[in-house]
Amino acid sequence: MTLREAMSVLESMGTAQNRKVYQRHGSDENVFGVSFGNLRPLAKKIGTDHQLAEELWSTGNSDARTLAIQIADPNEFTAASADAWLADISYYLLSDLFAPLIARSRLAKGKLSKWTRSRKEFVRRCGYVLLSSLLKDHPEMVDDALCCKYLDTIEQQIHNSANYARHAMNMSVAAIGIYRPSLRNEALAAAKRIGKVEVDHGETGCRTPDAASYIRKAVSR
Repeated sequence: MTLREAMSVLESMGTAQNRKVYQRHGSDENVFGVSFGNLRPLAKKIGTDHQLAEELWSTGNSDARTLAIQIADPNEFTAASADAWLADISYYLLSDLFAPLIARSRLAKGKLSKWTRSRKEFVRRCGYVLLSSLLKDHPEMVDDALCCKYLDTIEQQIHNSANYARHAMNMSVAAIGIYRPSLRNEALAAAKRIGKVEVDHGETGCRTPDAASYIRKAVSR
């Protein structure tokens, strides 16, 4: 599929209602409003096509970038190109999709260290979503010592971090408690010391949960 064909298909699938929803969640006006129910089959039809992914990303369109993440080859990213994509992101949905893609790449551990140290809101958010993704899907990449380090860092920095970064940091505490049973008590204790994490989710129904309650609920399932 060519870029022109892909953009034409995306535009045809967009709706005004979805555009409003995505913009409430932080997308800019360059968005068609394509549902994930339509994006996933389109991505499956295209398959892995990193060149097309790069072209889609360069359009700046939110739906095109969402599709780009779904068809990109994680092993085609260089350290510089991964940073360049992330530098374009100012929308939490894209950062939350991009992190699991990089979790599948050889860059994962290096980017985890770099991005979680960033003061930029969506870079730090992506770094901590990357941590949660590794804990869930690639646990061999993060040992207990590294998890303990992140618990300490989150406890020290979460309340002074940028808005959307705070949410991802809080969810990383939960991820450590859920996916690393050996550190569950440490994660619960850290969550208690951290206390309530205030995040402004704008005019949406999104909420930032209490990490300790989230851990207990997830584990009970």
